[in-house]
Amino acid sequence: MTDFTKIKSATPAVYDRNAIAWDANRNKGQHERQWIDRLLNGLDTPARVLDLGCGSARPIGQYIANLGHSLTGVDASPAMIALARKNLPSATFLKMDVATLDLTDTFDAILSWDGTFHLSVEEQRALLPQLATLTADGGSLMLTVGHGEGEVTGTVAGETVYHASLAPSEYIDTLTQLGFTNVAYTENDATTHGHNILLASGKSTQHAR
Repeated sequence: MTDFTKIKSATPAVYDRNAIAWDANRNKGQHERQWIDRLLNGLDTPARVLDLGCGSARPIGQYIANLGHSLTGVDASPAMIALARKNLPSATFLKMDVATLDLTDTFDAILSWDGTFHLSVEEQRALLPQLATLTADGGSLMLTVGHGEGEVTGTVAGETVYHASLAPSEYIDTLTQLGFTNVAYTENDATTHGHNILLASGKSTQHAR
């Protein structure tokens, strides 16, 4: 039987040990670009952007900063944060567990590309209201998620890491209740090598239920 608890607790250290190799081998073809553009669509420049699980800040963080936006990146790996600060000195990077965010500012756009899926199902349920609180009125949120609720494993540099997801319908229902006026789920997006992408926009405190 897979010990998901053990694998989850070891996942941050896997990224920390392999940060340099991960950064060197990360696909930098910017296949995420069209989705980042959708996330930022309609926002003023500079927008305040929060990247959860920012890794080494490339290519996503660098692309956002090059558009003229103000970027804050969060990652649990000290080695990843060190690389991010080197790769993108103009941005702000914080070593922080996404499951226990300690942020007081609000952001016009929040994204987590292959980041929040390292949190457990219950941690993700607890995180969604916090992300809504951190999203400014009119702002947007984008997450990559799974096909359905559950836990699975993946690999980074040959080492096992933890992944989990809620059901897409739960993400949609929860974020709608939290005040996002438009919430869409795209499954197995071919342009991003099969990612499942959740994009919520039009945050409005008046529409929160």
